[in-house]
Amino acid sequence: MTQLNSAFTLFLSLLVEAMPFLLIGVLFSGLLQFFVDERKLVAIMPKNPFLGALFGSCVGFLFPVCECGNVPVARRLLMQGAPVSVAIGFLLAAPTINPIVFWATWTAFRDQPEIVVYRIIFSLTIATIIGWIFSAQADIRPLLQPGVAAFVSRRQEAATRPELPSPLSTSPLLQSGTYFLGQSAKPMNTNPAELEAELMSAVNKPLSYRLRLLLDNTVQEMRELGGVLVLGSAIAATLQVFAPRELILSLGQDQVTSILAMMLLAAVVSICSTVDSFFALSFASTFTTGSLVSFLVFGPMIDLKGVGLMISVFRARAIFYIFGLAALLTFSFTLFLNLYIS
Repeated sequence: MTQLNSAFTLFLSLLVEAMPFLLIGVLFSGLLQFFVDERKLVAIMPKNPFLGALFGSCVGFLFPVCECGNVPVARRLLMQGAPVSVAIGFLLAAPTINPIVFWATWTAFRDQPEIVVYRIIFSLTIATIIGWIFSAQADIRPLLQPGVAAFVSRRQEAATRPELPSPLSTSPLLQSGTYFLGQSAKPMNTNPAELEAELMSAVNKPLSYRLRLLLDNTVQEMRELGGVLVLGSAIAATLQVFAPRELILSLGQDQVTSILAMMLLAAVVSICSTVDSFFALSFASTFTTGSLVSFLVFGPMIDLKGVGLMISVFRARAIFYIFGLAALLTFSFTLFLNLYIS
């Protein structure tokens, strides 16, 4: 009974600490829908593969979305003609390289500020490297799902047409679960001209209508992400209270197994990047610094929830490449951290 009470107390403390950051992240990403035109962003993106990957990795700072929102954004970038290096860099770095996550990580690890620095540097470096590697694929369409590939093809065919007027203010980039504002059940349109018309019609809706959509989107994301947060907090509390202490200590203190264990946990738990720092904090007393950083870097890039979302954009082969590269680079960097720095 004492163990149950301890687990429940730990569960509530994790939940109370993390929930405000989740709410701030959802509200911030939703508000940006009204002020960002992604086509203007595409126009200024670097064409150089490496610089494009670095740009995509850094642009997440302007779009503070977690891994639930970055996949629709990356899909929109690809469909709007962004270089693949930019889209991949954004896909992997955006959940971490944004001010909400910086703040949350600093709050959780205030006594270990080096973890904040390592998380930022490793996430940015890994995302840039993977984006640069994917830029070697001359034609990205074989790696995309048929619907997205068809749109990219139609977009390329329509490149010689005069551009239609740009949306005035609203960006559908940050719409969670869909890429048409307020049209979550509508199938993908692969006609560029028709797509532009649909986007224009959404933009020209009254402000009250768009605010209602913002509220609906916020409620939907909080419902989806809140459930994951509750599950992740429950798993963390359960492991801390009921898992054999000797097993946790043996895994956590070893330079190699601690990293592998935390990477596996990050992939399975699928907790949102805006609150994963508080989850990792519960292991800070028993696990190595490198393993904590591996959890904070690898989880937002690749977890079960994110892989499920990626399937809407990429074929299985591409997801396997992304997963393998992210795992290899994360393990290498954090093992070096364990062996030679921390």
